[in-house]
Amino acid sequence: MNFVFLGPPGAGKGTLAAKVAVDYDIPHISTGDIFRAAIKAQSPLGLKVKAIIDSGALVSDDLTIELVKDRLSQPDAQKGFILDGFPRTIPQAEALETFSDIDAVVNFDIADEAVVERLSGRRVCKACGHNFHVKFMAPKQDGVCDACGGELYTRDDDKIEAITHRLEVYRKQTAPLIDFYREKGKIVDIDARPETTAILQEFEGKFPRS
Repeated sequence: MNFVFLGPPGAGKGTLAAKVAVDYDIPHISTGDIFRAAIKAQSPLGLKVKAIIDSGALVSDDLTIELVKDRLSQPDAQKGFILDGFPRTIPQAEALETFSDIDAVVNFDIADEAVVERLSGRRVCKACGHNFHVKFMAPKQDGVCDACGGELYTRDDDKIEAITHRLEVYRKQTAPLIDFYREKGKIVDIDARPETTAILQEFEGKFPRS
């Protein structure tokens, strides 16, 4: 099946996409991965992307669409795929319809308050990069990494102001896609609040493996 995964930052869609990709033997395709792969391959499109990113500009819709189209034409995507991070806007969704049939758009539903709690509570070790959470996976000693004894800190993008901004951008730019795909009867809502295992079980219940 061909899936699009939608959800705000912190919904856990990337984590679930990685698991679904393995269980269903289909590629998990994110725009970031596409950009990195194109740059690494030094393809004509990749060289364009590198020049844009190096200049600090954003990759245009037209170029992003071209890269996604090229990626979906590759052999491993012929029996299905998961698109994560694309489309982000209605014009991108309309362009996608011209070269691919999407079977289901999975909307990972979670309230903004839950996202803020999930992301703002994350703590990362400065020394080894190990992740903790003040509520869900607290270190034995506050501010100290269990693994190496390093100092734990809050990343800039996990600060409440940054999270709130990211959510505002998502709701403004990407959330309209939910209405776009719901009108087409392709939206499938999944509760993104539980643990990943429970979300995966719900997903497999809605989309049994063949």
